[in-house]
Amino acid sequence: MPASDATQRFSSRVDNYVRYRPSYPPQIVTLLKDECGLTANSVVADIAFGTGIFARLILENGNRVFGVEPNANMRQAGEEFLSEFPRFTSVAGTAEDTTLPSHDVDFATAAQAAHWFDLKKARAEFMRVVKPGGWSVLLWNERSVDSTPFLREYEQLVLKFGTDYKEVRRERTTATIHEFFTPTLFHSRVFDNHQDIDYAGLEGRLMSSSYTPQPGDPRCGPMLAELRRIFDAHQVNGKVTLEYNTRVYYAQLT
Repeated sequence: MPASDATQRFSSRVDNYVRYRPSYPPQIVTLLKDECGLTANSVVADIAFGTGIFARLILENGNRVFGVEPNANMRQAGEEFLSEFPRFTSVAGTAEDTTLPSHDVDFATAAQAAHWFDLKKARAEFMRVVKPGGWSVLLWNERSVDSTPFLREYEQLVLKFGTDYKEVRRERTTATIHEFFTPTLFHSRVFDNHQDIDYAGLEGRLMSSSYTPQPGDPRCGPMLAELRRIFDAHQVNGKVTLEYNTRVYYAQLT
């Protein structure tokens, strides 16, 4: 599926996404409190909220959250994941057309998603829905690719078997993040994050990625065989570690 079909390309990967994608460091909530004035009374629009991983952190802070998501399968999974939170509302919409009222939220956030946006249109929509003086926040878990022998081999696997990995990997967006924020000056922070996972978790994490061939594709079997070899070569006590740099970019758009 081409990168242009961004709103649908995760439909067949929802179960793995729910079970095996990493969460985000809780220090992000502290950052938003200390530097952006987040309180439990702040209203947050989490754009492209997916299965609700980041929205959950904000809801656990006591906030009212509107989760906007274009993919029906992802949105349903997010609604189930967040069903215990009465202050959560699910909305069918996109980053470029959220359907939310104008100047109605204190924060607009997007986690692991803005690389799919039309950045200029999304910027205009973020400005429309956020109150004057409110904050726009983009963040990613950016997988480390060469800090350990295991991670180097894992990166080579996705380069070899990924359908369009080079076109969609996170660095493409984080290197051009100014396209969203310009002319506003933005702030950035980086936090360490990681997953210690067994083979089932590693396979599920790989299969949750939009660029990996799925069952039925002739490349899927050889890819999983190579994944098993890499895991066996590097596991310690039945687990390997995926390391991430969690990058956060935030500003009051003007």
